[in-house]
Amino acid sequence: MKWLLPIALLAASALSAEPYKIALVGLNHDHVWNQLNTILRGDLAKLVGVAETLPDRVERIEHEEKLAQGGATRPAVPASLVFSDWRKMIDQTKPDIVWAFVETNRHLEVVQYCAPRGIHVMFEYPLSVSVHDALEIRQLAHRYNTQVLTNYVFWSCTAPPYAAKAAVDSGMIGQVYRLRGLLGHNGPEDFQHSTFLTWLMDDNKNGGGALIDFGAPLVAWAVWMKGRPASVYAHVDHLRPAEFNGVDDNSAIILNYNDGIAILEGTWDQAAAPATNDEIYGRAGSMILERNAVDLYQRDPAGPKGGRGALKQSQLPIPAQPPELTGALAYMTDRVSKHQQLEGMSGLDLNVNVVEIFEAARASVKNSKAVALP
Repeated sequence: MKWLLPIALLAASALSAEPYKIALVGLNHDHVWNQLNTILRGDLAKLVGVAETLPDRVERIEHEEKLAQGGATRPAVPASLVFSDWRKMIDQTKPDIVWAFVETNRHLEVVQYCAPRGIHVMFEYPLSVSVHDALEIRQLAHRYNTQVLTNYVFWSCTAPPYAAKAAVDSGMIGQVYRLRGLLGHNGPEDFQHSTFLTWLMDDNKNGGGALIDFGAPLVAWAVWMKGRPASVYAHVDHLRPAEFNGVDDNSAIILNYNDGIAILEGTWDQAAAPATNDEIYGRAGSMILERNAVDLYQRDPAGPKGGRGALKQSQLPIPAQPPELTGALAYMTDRVSKHQQLEGMSGLDLNVNVVEIFEAARASVKNSKAVALP
């Protein structure tokens, strides 16, 4: 029976293990309200602090809130957990993970404070506004052996893109030579009445308007699917400048590869259309990604060999996501616990590439020319 003792000790250790501690730096990114219920559930990490100075954001988080979906209620965060100084909060609560919902141009300063303390950091996309900041973030993460996750909300942890990626990697549709992505809606609300939208529609604080808001997930998806391009061409429109603080509200980015192309469109001018429409074309077939499905098109082997031969249409099987890929916090805690690097659309190297592409895209808009990546 002596062999039972080590097993009992291991079980007791697992049961008594403290969950990861998480703190929120800033509430001025509206994605925080989509994530709070997961955070407050406490099964992945225990919330130990929230730092914010904006009165409307502080009041909102300190009161319970009816959620739009399902009629559920998001519980209030106790005032004792709310801090006005985020650095003091970190020093006092000593979190393992910080999720920062701040302006994009503040991402570097958060990592500069957290990384030397061994704290892993999560951001909403993009990783940074400038390549300089992205490279500094990566250098700090490597130096202090910390993780930095970029969250693409519904993209980086939903099943259809993973099913499509697995099909591409298996060679199901042959060599991929063309990607096309469209993502958009009819634009955010009035920026003059929202602290979030004020900085979202600021070139210096966020890097652009629709170009970033909807272009960034598409660029990350394209880089994940096909890698880093050779050059970038971009075009933007300012169709409703008064409504969007003068930043672009319609955009197109073309990623030029040596063996193909990605055509990516992000817009705030889509009055009535599906929010997303993404296509992958290979030499042996193609796929159209929808919110919950992937349509697969292949040549009918019984049909003509060339020209307009008959197509065979089917639904690509969509396996359920493993638990660690059901949300950004689940993925971060899983990778931290396993001492493994983040991968896919949330990975650090990929998101440095995304920032490089957007710096090239802004140069392309200015000069009306394709810009080669270094």
